[in-house]
Order: sequence, then structure tokens, then C-alpha cells
Amino acid sequence: MNEIEQFNDRALNGAVFTDCTLAGARFEDVNLARAAFTNATLREARFSNVDLSGVSISDARVTGLTVMGHDIAALIAAEEAGPMVAEPQLFVPDLDVALAFYVERLGFSVAFSHGQPATYAQIRQGGWRLNLRRVEGPVLDADFRDREADALAATLTLRDARALFETYSAAGLTFRQSLRRERWGAMSFIVEDPAGNLIAFAGDAEA
Repeated sequence: MNEIEQFNDRALNGAVFTDCTLAGARFEDVNLARAAFTNATLREARFSNVDLSGVSISDARVTGLTVMGHDIAALIAAEEAGPMVAEPQLFVPDLDVALAFYVERLGFSVAFSHGQPATYAQIRQGGWRLNLRRVEGPVLDADFRDREADALAATLTLRDARALFETYSAAGLTFRQSLRRERWGAMSFIVEDPAGNLIAFAGDAEA
């Protein structure tokens, strides 16, 4: 494979790219889950709306590789220097109600809370971290969901979305979006917290 290869709208999960040059390649709307790039040259490649779960890159020459506009070589270097953790901040009008939902319904634990009464708290589950900040009044305009029905506050990734979905289902949780296969290959479902924040859980159902 040489200059400007196009891999749009294709299922390439489990594909192996070995001893090849992908210069200026374009991957758009592609399922690359568990694909392997071995001894490959990835130069000025572009990945957009791609499922990269479980992808391995070994002995590869990575220069100018970008995923959704991010320089992956720089991200790899930063990851090697230390772990990277994202902590989305969610706005809630009632912190106690929000904490009860995330702890009792979704299985999170409280890492810390601040203030008397508390105005800020962090919850965690495994590698997930969410920060909850109390604000005055409603978080969203009354007609916001009519305009933006699927606007997410956070996406939490995991290997087996189906297993967690079934666990939540068995506990009687109501879903904003039931488990489904997305067009880019991932399995996902969405829950809505009491403040109207939509939290997506996304991963692979075959793990």
C-alpha cells in the first residue's frame, strides 16, 4: 500500500498492516477494532470517526499521524511520560441527588467532596472520573433536548458494553438509549442523570 490509500466506510476490524507504507492514508467511518500495524510507516495518515479500540502499533514509524486532529506521536510520548486521565465536569442543580444517582444506580464511589454543604465532588469507578459541580437553576434550557436530543456530557469507554448494560438492566435502570451497534462499529448505550446530563458507555460487545 502506497501513497494516499483510501479506507472509507469499511470494516477493517482485526486487519493486519505489516511491512507497508501508509503515506497520506485516509481512514473515515472505519471499524479498526483490534487491527495491528506492525513494522508499518504511518506518515501523514488521518483517522476520522474510527473505532480504534484494541488497536496495536508495534515497530512502526509514526510521523504526522493524526486521529481526530490530534498528533498521536505526541500523545504516545506524553503517555509514556505518565498516565493521562480525563475528568469531565458535569453541572448539577442538586449535588446530593446527583451523587445518589451515580453511586446507588451506576455503582460509582465518592472520591471526595468539597464545601459545607458540598458544592463540588468527584466520583470514580475503575479508571473513570467525573467531577460534579453544583450550579444555581436548571442545567439545560427547557427546550434544549428538543434541539439537541443526543448531546452528550461525557463518554465512558470500556471493553464489554453489553455486560455492563445487562447489569444495569437487571438493576432496573432506565436508559436514554438502549444498547446498539453504532455505524463505526462500537456498541454503546446512554443514561441520563437527574440533571439531564447524558452519559454514554461505549465499547465492544464481543470482549
